[in-house]
Amino acid sequence: MSEAVDLQDARTAPALVWQQLDRLKGEALLEWRMAPIANGRSAQERNIDGLPMPFGWFALCYSDELGVGEVKPLRYFERELVLWRGEDGTPRLLDAYCPHLGAHMGYGGKVDGQHLQCPFHSWRWDGEGRAVDIPYSKSIPPRMKRPACERSYPTAEVNGFVWAWWHPQHVAPLYELRTFEEVGHPDWTDYETHEWIVHGPMQALAENGADSAHFKYVHGVVDNPDYDIRYEGHRRTAEVRVRMGTPRGLVDGAIAYGVDGAGQPWTRFTGICETLLVTGVTPIARDVTHLRFAFTQLKADRDGPNRGVAKAVIRDICKQLDQDKVIWDRQAYIDQAPLCAGDGPINDFRNFFRQFYEGAEWDKYREAARQRTASH
Repeated sequence: MSEAVDLQDARTAPALVWQQLDRLKGEALLEWRMAPIANGRSAQERNIDGLPMPFGWFALCYSDELGVGEVKPLRYFERELVLWRGEDGTPRLLDAYCPHLGAHMGYGGKVDGQHLQCPFHSWRWDGEGRAVDIPYSKSIPPRMKRPACERSYPTAEVNGFVWAWWHPQHVAPLYELRTFEEVGHPDWTDYETHEWIVHGPMQALAENGADSAHFKYVHGVVDNPDYDIRYEGHRRTAEVRVRMGTPRGLVDGAIAYGVDGAGQPWTRFTGICETLLVTGVTPIARDVTHLRFAFTQLKADRDGPNRGVAKAVIRDICKQLDQDKVIWDRQAYIDQAPLCAGDGPINDFRNFFRQFYEGAEWDKYREAARQRTASH
């Protein structure tokens, strides 16, 4: 067997999590990715009930999932939300319950110009949560003229996603979203998309990239990756140089990845097949996360002689996420983890990620963790 084939097929004996996925193929696999888990354990049992939700920009949907005049009910940030796109094309997001008499405006709500019409009494609301019209009254109660919905959210449309800024203390956006020139470029493909519901907190998902030892035991790679991680304010970036075996022989490849804030990871694959992965990671609750993968590839690779490899790259990345999900869905959080040589820069990552926790929320969690440890 050639060296190239050895590298291409390099795997340890089947990793333990693979047994959980053996029978999941086709539609069954897609259903598993989004379904509630069987025999799950509570967030309290897993020590994640008090872990704060991070603040930042988070994906709500793909741009093409929200047409002009369309209204969507959503649940993120442990809140019921209503998203709509006004006739000016701008997406807007409010807490879903009408301040008048509590109707959920995501069900039956209607777009009127740039405003949202409540299905209960047809009050109109602007994107700041102010009442702008009551069809059966000549006057609007003064307090309804001010932002009356419990929350409104800054929104942005970047990289083919609709994003919202969430902060527990209503703090305005602290950084801008990163844009990628490949998205929408005529030389690059439209997105191929995949999604998962993970029954774990965002920090566990994000920490995965710093955990070098798991690549062998969860994904079956032969060697732990060797990479250099850099932290610059709200950004974390890294580069990995690799030699990959392919049907064309050995190829020098590179993987560059990073995350802006807590909710905008991205990965670039070069050498074997030019691929950009834009990821949306959004908290539904403290212990439930919605994960979206959006792949775009250079058309010369995807549609040319290299198309088999191009498809295999996406397939393998999604397979690795499936393998991670087996762990994440039931993983407990160990606050003061007893790390050893070879685990990777997990503590460095945790120190970076904690900047996205509101201070009082993090202090409350640490005090609860301290008391729990003391009681044991």
